Amino acid sequence: MRAFLLLLLLFPVLELFVFVKVSAAIGFFPALLLIIAGSALGVLVMRVAGLATALRARESLQRGELPAEDMFQGLMLAVGGGLLLLPGFISDVLGLLCLLPFTRRLVAGKLRRRAEEQAMRQRAFQDDPFQAQPRDGGQRPNVIEGEYERRDK
Repeated sequence: MRAFLLLLLLFPVLELFVFVKVSAAIGFFPALLLIIAGSALGVLVMRVAGLATALRARESLQRGELPAEDMFQGLMLAVGGGLLLLPGFISDVLGLLCLLPFTRRLVAGKLRRRAEEQAMRQRAFQDDPFQAQPRDGGQRPNVIEGEYERRDK
């Protein structure tokens, strides 16, 4: 959590530092135009990617498949578009990385492996042989407690 807070505090300072360096190299107005163009590209990407992801997810559902991969691709496109919306060159580079198909597949593979490892760890602890069993040796019944009221018409 501390690393996230530190990153949150340092990110605007780094963005400002990079903007000053770039504006010193190419001029203030061209650097400002680059940032505005990046934001416009972010708006365009979020609009087009959202519609395309919704259409692909709908097609997957019509085929009877779960659209998990399509939803993840849409999420990465939305994150990339959101990063492009933020003013600054570092966020634009990170946003463009999220938009590239190669990096999306790379991140998707890493996240899938982490999710599988997490599922294996949870499954390993879920089937605990030393867990207390009921005294009668059988399964515990599912009991749902509640109240009811009889209404005669």
